[in-house]
Amino acid sequence: MKNPVLMIAVIAAAVMELIDTSIVNVALSQMSGNLGATLEDTSWVITAYAIANVIIIPITSFLVAKLGRRNYYIGSIIMFSVFSLLCGQATNIWTLVACRFFQGIGGGALLSVSQAIVFELFPREKQNIASALFGIGVFVGPTIGPTLGGFITENFEWPWIFYINVPIGLVVTLVCLSRLGEPAIKPVAGRIDWTGIFLLAVGVGSLQTVLERGETDDWFNAGYIVCLTAAAVLGLTLFIWWELRVKHPVVNLHVLRSKNLSIAAALTFVSGMGIFSSVYLTPVLAQRILGFTPTQTGLLLLPGAILAIGGLIVSARLLQRGVSPVVMVATGMLLFVLFSYRMSVLNLGAGATDMSVPLIFRGVGLAIVTVPLTTLAVSTLEPKDFAQGAALNNMMRQLGGSFGIALVNTFLARKFAQHRSILLEKVTAYDPAYNERLRQYTGYFQAKGSDAQEAGARALGVLNFSVDQQSLLMSYLDGFLLLGIVFMAALPLLLLTRARRRGTPAVVLSDH
Repeated sequence: MKNPVLMIAVIAAAVMELIDTSIVNVALSQMSGNLGATLEDTSWVITAYAIANVIIIPITSFLVAKLGRRNYYIGSIIMFSVFSLLCGQATNIWTLVACRFFQGIGGGALLSVSQAIVFELFPREKQNIASALFGIGVFVGPTIGPTLGGFITENFEWPWIFYINVPIGLVVTLVCLSRLGEPAIKPVAGRIDWTGIFLLAVGVGSLQTVLERGETDDWFNAGYIVCLTAAAVLGLTLFIWWELRVKHPVVNLHVLRSKNLSIAAALTFVSGMGIFSSVYLTPVLAQRILGFTPTQTGLLLLPGAILAIGGLIVSARLLQRGVSPVVMVATGMLLFVLFSYRMSVLNLGAGATDMSVPLIFRGVGLAIVTVPLTTLAVSTLEPKDFAQGAALNNMMRQLGGSFGIALVNTFLARKFAQHRSILLEKVTAYDPAYNERLRQYTGYFQAKGSDAQEAGARALGVLNFSVDQQSLLMSYLDGFLLLGIVFMAALPLLLLTRARRRGTPAVVLSDH
């Protein structure tokens, strides 16, 4: 390895960006109270960042060619850090949302360009190891984000979830200024495809907003969701038409003629659903329903994260020894299905062991999928198309994460109502178990000093809470099962892949 200090710095930058995709989630209530905003308005803090990210990622290749990798990367780190500081100093919700959008613009490069830099620091025969090391960062970021956010909001104020980026950004900037150069082969930039950039921003930005806000605003019952859906369909349709005919496209869609890339992109979309949706579901299940603290939840996730690191390194070694990426992806996806099943049979008495074992399956499964799936994406591409193929693959992971969270949110709301209705049908005055439980609770509250009427009302409240908790648990367990079904449904796509093109490197993670 040529420069370990630079490698650590750029991986830290990528982890920082990925943590920021999820660290805010647990601080929304505190932000809402401090800024005098509704929780609905505050959730735009998450949406704005996601929109900016998903717009920038596919055009990173173009921006690197136009501005130079060193200038673009360092500029992005500075932009990310400055707007992190401004996010922490925001005094109203819409200033914070605007700062988060520009923070996301800067953050878009921290993932994709970091991949290319890490890749170049290793000789060709050890690039699998480079991919695995970077994969550790990709995996750790979304996993520890909610736990870190919970710790900070419990012990400090919410602005510190943004302020922690500033010293890291400063150190990474100084390291890159002294150690980062331009790549040996510089990409050539053509004319700026302003039409393509505009159509991409409209199409992908609208789609991301619909996915992020749909469930909150009751989907197509909200007029602006209908308008944005139309804008997404029209924008993406025109974008595809334009990019296929223009001489210097901002995104080269011709690479999707590769069957392996198209299939890998679809599976990466599913993988993104699994990574982000499971990280979204698990902390809520553990803390809100099972009563774990944020620290305990973090400890639950830790064994799976540690073993995932080993899984990434082992998968890289296996690829280097000629093991088929198709076999490895299938194995990883089946492990995730096993995780989904084990999570779907938990109950309100579930403890740390009941959750940590399935989470190990999740961590190892998704780790085994990550590196081989990237290999599969570029396995039949010409070398000149590796960069664009990897960029499209990364965008699909981000969109998959957004789609997955939107899907499970909608699914949870529907399932909660369904389970609650079924349980309430069974809780009647004619049910002996219900009457016995009501009598016990009423007697308990009377013993604590309540009169008969008050004790009866409080007893009913406890029973109603129990019904809600059970309904919520059942809906979350169904959510995990849904993810497993999606992974199983996607497995047959692997049968359509083709053999690797001679001369294709085992793993390519560069986005440009």
